[in-house]
Amino acid sequence: MNSRIQHLFDQHPKRVLNVYFTAGYPHLDSTIEIIKQLDASGVDLIEIGMPYSDPLADGPIIQESSSKALSNGMSIELLFKQLSALRSFTSIPVVLMGYMNPVLQFGFDRFCQEASKCGIDGLILPDMPVIEFQRTYSSVLKKNHLNMVFLVTPETPEERVRLLDRCSSGFLYAVSSSSTTGKDKDFSRVEQYLSKLKSYNLSNPILVGFGIHNADTFNAVTQLADGAIIGSAFISILTNKGVDPATINDFVKSIKGN
Repeated sequence: MNSRIQHLFDQHPKRVLNVYFTAGYPHLDSTIEIIKQLDASGVDLIEIGMPYSDPLADGPIIQESSSKALSNGMSIELLFKQLSALRSFTSIPVVLMGYMNPVLQFGFDRFCQEASKCGIDGLILPDMPVIEFQRTYSSVLKKNHLNMVFLVTPETPEERVRLLDRCSSGFLYAVSSSSTTGKDKDFSRVEQYLSKLKSYNLSNPILVGFGIHNADTFNAVTQLADGAIIGSAFISILTNKGVDPATINDFVKSIKGN
């Protein structure tokens, strides 16, 4: 496991808050400023979305931010340029989330090298086939000291959950329901699902994503998981208020309660 992510869960094993935003949104040059504001606000982990024209797992809010970021001119090449000074101003873990197509076009080995050079801690690639990871990509990630985070859903059979847990490092991403991102979820079902995952005694910490949008939903899932991921609700803040330090700080404090 990468030392920054390991250190995070060693120091704060519960109520870890991971905030997602789309690189290049709301403006092409927003990326670094958003990271700085999230860091200052007390976020534990940052997930940067690499915009893609066909983001299958994302709901309308994140899809719209992805589309706008692409029209702003965001690319993987530019993102790495923006992130080149990342470790000069923050020490919290940062992971990249995206889809295989643009990563493969960039070149998987080259992508991992550039990510590692910037100080990125791990990758979330929802459409990476596990068998390809085991055959081809695992060694590349290890060589570049990058964690790989796989996703599980309420429909994932126990045997496959255990396989994905073995293949993951850093944490396991528990999708709260088998739908796209957004806030309308039945949390009684989510609690049953998280209780089931907890009973498996998996090797990775579990962060819950999709539908976490306020203190109530954050508190509910962190009773049964190690933390939560907030995306659409934060993108909405950026859409409505821009990269405003006070608004970002208030939003994070409203979730974490400190």
